[in-house]
Amino acid sequence: MQLFYNPGLAEETKEFTFDSAESKHMIKVLRKKVGDALQMTNGKGLFLFATITDNNPKACTVEITDYKKIYPTKHRLHMVVAPTKMNDRYEWFLEKATEIGVHEITPVLCERSERKSIKMERFQKVIQSAMKQSFQAYLPIINPIITLTEFLDQPQQGLLFIAHCEDMERFELKRKLAPDRPTTILIGPEGDFTKTEIKMAEEKGYVPVSMGKTRLRTETAAIVACSTVALTNNG
Repeated sequence: MQLFYNPGLAEETKEFTFDSAESKHMIKVLRKKVGDALQMTNGKGLFLFATITDNNPKACTVEITDYKKIYPTKHRLHMVVAPTKMNDRYEWFLEKATEIGVHEITPVLCERSERKSIKMERFQKVIQSAMKQSFQAYLPIINPIITLTEFLDQPQQGLLFIAHCEDMERFELKRKLAPDRPTTILIGPEGDFTKTEIKMAEEKGYVPVSMGKTRLRTETAAIVACSTVALTNNG
């Protein structure tokens, strides 16, 4: 069964009509018929169960038969990751991080960033698709791109980490994590953070960490971080 998404769904929803694009996909491609069951989410912790009552390819209508609330995890992971030079690598990170269970993502501009802009609409679609594919009830937040300096001026709660490859004192991320805690992790661009940026983050309370003994690409380091946090909280 596939999962469908619409942010306007609520516990009170009794009937819902899909837009023409999704209706066409549902009826013409997926070949859904009257009486077929569907599962839907609003991306805010609610699963709804529905049955097709009208298989119009321009306006497919369903009747909501039941719903289920999914309560949020006790921990919260905020990944702050510099955009990669190649967009497809960042999209891969967004997809896999969503599947693993990230809660919030902020693209951040650093001194060595080669890519200065992002395609927010495209990124949102990637995240939505990954949420539906992995059958999750919560849609991760993706924030507008921001400079590292601006981000560091924003107070963050919980555990704060900056991952880098400089020959400076660092700790293994898994040794510093704790379950059920809000966690923010900074991941730099392909050229890494500068020493000035690392010092600036440390002054704001960010603990320097490593992801292991090998040097990782930006998107790989970000996925390792997501996986490590997931294992700490679900292992």
